[in-house]
Amino acid sequence: MKLAIAGTYSVGKTLTTMAVAHLTGLPRSSAKTMRELLPISIPGKTLEECTPAELIMLIMRRNQERAVNESHLPDGFVSDGSSLHEWAYGTVRVLVGINPNESVHLDDVELTDEIRFYGNVLEQMGVPAKQHAKAAYDSFVHLPIEFPLVPDGHRPVNERFRSLADELMLRTLNELSIPYHTVGGTIPERLQKIVDIYGIRPVVGIDEAISKARAEYALIDTTNEVDRIAV
Repeated sequence: MKLAIAGTYSVGKTLTTMAVAHLTGLPRSSAKTMRELLPISIPGKTLEECTPAELIMLIMRRNQERAVNESHLPDGFVSDGSSLHEWAYGTVRVLVGINPNESVHLDDVELTDEIRFYGNVLEQMGVPAKQHAKAAYDSFVHLPIEFPLVPDGHRPVNERFRSLADELMLRTLNELSIPYHTVGGTIPERLQKIVDIYGIRPVVGIDEAISKARAEYALIDTTNEVDRIAV
């Protein structure tokens, strides 16, 4: 099975993906985070300081790595996100601004020539992103927005941004006729629902899977992109 864990940011994708991987025995597939990519791509800049052209480069770089990693797992995997994620985030910036934190209290932002061109590029980038999603994933698990945003000094603190991105991803899954199931609740509840939906035979118990996932998650380096050393 090739399963993608979907949903916008701050819904628990990474921890859930790790737990599902331990529960099912499927390898976890992911790509470098923007925190990791920025120091090696645009040293000294935060994500909110990036230009439209730089955002396009980062999206391309992340999706390239994701596709390569997935190609090495022909027998199945559980993916932390999907090829649709960065494209959706990038596309929604046409509505909320290149830096969504600057438009938290705005309904719309000015459509400059630069933003229009950026939007046209993202529309075309959606072609391979959608084709990859259709070909690469058997099904999606959609994690709904259940928790308030927590400022982390990296991702935009803009509820409208993440709601619009979530809506776009769901519309796209429907457009592509990719099967998905919305799974909410606590981590144990999510895992039980996933087991029931897909008829999975766990290789470890739910509690053990969560314990291993939490230990793995604790090792993630959350250092701000500007403070990181490029490697």
